Amino acid sequence: MILITGGRGAVATHLLALLLQADRPVRVASSNPAELQVPDGITAVTCNLRDPATFPAALSGVTEVFLYAEASHIAEFIDAAVTAGVEHVVLLSSASVLNPDAADDPLAKSHLDVETALLTSPLTTTILRPGSFAGNAAGWAWPIKAGRPVSLPYPGSYTDPIHERDIAEVAFTVLTDPCHQGRCLHLTGPETLTFSEQIEQLAEITGRPITIDHVTPEEWKQEMADYIPGQYADALLDYWQAHDGRPASLTDTVEQLTGHAPRTFATWVRDHATAFIG
Repeated sequence: MILITGGRGAVATHLLALLLQADRPVRVASSNPAELQVPDGITAVTCNLRDPATFPAALSGVTEVFLYAEASHIAEFIDAAVTAGVEHVVLLSSASVLNPDAADDPLAKSHLDVETALLTSPLTTTILRPGSFAGNAAGWAWPIKAGRPVSLPYPGSYTDPIHERDIAEVAFTVLTDPCHQGRCLHLTGPETLTFSEQIEQLAEITGRPITIDHVTPEEWKQEMADYIPGQYADALLDYWQAHDGRPASLTDTVEQLTGHAPRTFATWVRDHATAFIG
């Protein structure tokens, strides 16, 4: 039995479809399972990674877990998993842990703490470290639909956007093929693009004119104050500044594990174009 945590997430949704197609026994977990839309015959359970009381029931009878990184009660989760007889955990972490200052970056540290706890536990652990999710571009949907400029403090900052389907396919591979267990896998998309280049592709594919408002970091932080806590906003700004004008390094890990090149950012946009045309 495979338990998928974070069942409402994009990666989890695609992973569920792949496991069902392969006729693998699977259970889907969420802090609010009533909001999940799962096929008939699939069990949806409560597993709030910030509430250890929900762990034992969710993990009962489970042998493998696809785990979202939540550091607050990872020790209790590991204890419950070991007690339940879980043998293998696939962690959705972040490539930010590879940065030299990861321990001082609140975004990276939350992932790093979960990695460290799992790697020092009795559980066999496979770690997925994607770079920038192509889906981060969905954060621009509202201003684009409203015909407003997209505020960017570092329009020339490069990322390595990866499609959520590619992450799900890698997760499926490591959950179903034991030869990949125990690895740490750095995942990227097939190209490194600036935010400006991503906006250009969005405009071309959606047919909507999109302008960029090149704001200062402080202006962007104030604009995002209701959505992103200050320390996380600072961490993002530091990351974007560090990659301003500096292309990201790419890996071929997705192709190695799935047998195909990772999907382009343009493919992601075509898959999600309706989100930008309202």
